[in-house]
Amino acid sequence: MTISFGSAGAQVSHANTVTPALVGATGDLAILQVLSGHPTDPVPTTPSGWTLVTSFSGGGGTFGASAGPRRLTWFARVLTGGDAAPTTAIPSGSTGSVIAGRVINLTRTAGTGWRWAASLGEDTVSGTGFSVPGGTALSWKPGDFAVLGYAVASNADSYTAEAITAAGITFGTVTERADAAITTGNGVTGALATCSVTSGAATQTPTIAATLAVASVGVAGALRVREASSSLAATAQSVFPPRNLVSATGLTADDIVTATLYRQVGTDLTAVRAASDIDVTGQSSLLRVDAEQPLGVSMSYAAVLTDLYGQQWTIYSGSITSTVTSDVISDAIRGVGAAVKIESPLGWKRDRAATQFNVNGRIIVVGRPRSAPSSTITVRTETDADGDALNDILDHATEGTILLRKQASLPRLDGTYALLDDNEDPTWYDQYRWFQLNVVRSDDWPDVLEAAGYTLADIAANFSTLGDIAAFFTGSLLTIALYDFGP
Repeated sequence: MTISFGSAGAQVSHANTVTPALVGATGDLAILQVLSGHPTDPVPTTPSGWTLVTSFSGGGGTFGASAGPRRLTWFARVLTGGDAAPTTAIPSGSTGSVIAGRVINLTRTAGTGWRWAASLGEDTVSGTGFSVPGGTALSWKPGDFAVLGYAVASNADSYTAEAITAAGITFGTVTERADAAITTGNGVTGALATCSVTSGAATQTPTIAATLAVASVGVAGALRVREASSSLAATAQSVFPPRNLVSATGLTADDIVTATLYRQVGTDLTAVRAASDIDVTGQSSLLRVDAEQPLGVSMSYAAVLTDLYGQQWTIYSGSITSTVTSDVISDAIRGVGAAVKIESPLGWKRDRAATQFNVNGRIIVVGRPRSAPSSTITVRTETDADGDALNDILDHATEGTILLRKQASLPRLDGTYALLDDNEDPTWYDQYRWFQLNVVRSDDWPDVLEAAGYTLADIAANFSTLGDIAAFFTGSLLTIALYDFGP
C-alpha cells in the first residue's frame, strides 16, 4: 500500500473569494488548503461537492497587518472525473481581509477509498522557531501519509526545516511542496509539506515545526491520510425463505467505533434489523442478516461508519436480487417461512372510533384518528410441507407478527401484519390448503430483535452430530454465521 504526492496547483489569493486550479485525476484525493485572515475570523465557505475536513484559527493578538490570528482550513474531495475547480470565500468589505488557496492531489495503490483525520494548533510566541503541538491525538501506522500545513501572520515570510514528530512514530523525509507569502490585505504566509510514516503504530498527538525567516505567530497542523480498508458485502443465502448476509469488514484499521447498515432500494434507505448505531469499537467486522428484503427487486446495502474522531463515512455493497418461485409468508426473526399463493384481492378496512351528536339539527361527529388497515387475506399452500410450515409460523409467530412478501414485491401489500385469527380449509383429494388470515397492518418488529442467519433445522438437515459440526467448522462461530445452509 502506498500513498504518493501527485502535484500542487497554483496558489491564488484575493480579499474575499478564490477559485484555485484543480489538479489530479479520477480516484485521486484532492486537498484544498485555504489560508485566511478577517476581522471576524469566519470559516471559509465549503466549495460545492467538497467536504470540510477541519478549520483552526490562532496565533493570538489582534488581527492586523502581519499581526494577529490567521486561519488554516482544509477541504477534501475524491475526484470522479469532470470535477470543477473549487470556489471558497470569506465575507467581503472588511479592511485587511485576505484569503488564499491551493489544491494538491494524492494517489493510492490499494485500499477501498480514502480516510483522513487532522490535528491543528497554534504558536502564540513570536519567533523564528515555529512549533505547534496538535490539539487532537491521531492514530498512526506505517503507510500513513501526512500533509503539513502552515499559516503565519507575516506577509513577507518563508519556511525551512518543516517537520513533524509524535511519540513512538517514525516519519520519513519531509518534502516541502509549497511556500508563498501573500501581501493581499493584512497578508499571510503559508506553506505545505508532506511525508509518510515509516514505522511505529500508536495514537499520539503530533507536533508540527518549521523555521521561519521572519519572527511571527500563527497556526499549523497535520492532515493524516490513509488508504481505507473498510468494505461492505452482501451475500444471498440459498436457503428458503431468502435472506442476505450483510457484512462490513476492515473496521478496526479505519478507527471505526459505530456502524449502521441500511438496505437501499432506489433512493430509499431502510435500517437493517439490529444494525443501528452498533458499537464496533475494537471489532474488525459487523455481520447482520436481512430477512426482510423485498423479493424480485434489485437493491444494494449501505453502511454509515463513524470513526473515533466523529467523522462519518458511507460505503456501499454491490447490487443483489432475491428471487423465489412463490409468494412468501415468513417469520423473519426466526428465519422460517412458507411458500404460498396469495389469492384474495386486497380489501382494507379502517376503523375510526366516532360518536355523532344531533345539535339543533346539525350532526356533530367526534372521533379518533383512523386505524391501521385490517383485512382477511386468503392464501393457498400446495404441498403438505408448505401447509405445515405455514401452521408453524402461525403457531409461533414472533410477537404475533408475520411478514408477507409477493413473489415480485408489491409495496402496497408487502409488510408486517399482526395476526388476529385464521381459518384453514384443506381438501380431501390433494395437498392443497386454503388459509384465511385475519390480520392488521403492523409496525415492524422492534429493532432489538436480531434476525436469525440460520435455524436449528438448517443444521439438522446438514449435520448428524455435534462432532460433525465441530469437524466441519474449524474456525470461530462467525464461520457458522457466514455459512450458506441452502441446497
